[in-house]
Amino acid sequence: MNIPLDNAPTHVKLAVDLILLLEQNEVPTEDALAALEIVRKDLEQKLVDSKKE
Repeated sequence: MNIPLDNAPTHVKLAVDLILLLEQNEVPTEDALAALEIVRKDLEQKLVDSKKE
């Protein structure tokens, strides 16, 4: 069942795009998870920093 993403929230569209990017580039699951952990930590730090400003 395909659900159109036209009305999906931005974060859902981004998640789908990231999944497609990883799958199309045949990124191994372990590498993708490790990279996503780095991205998560970076974004969390940016969020903390932005709240200090």
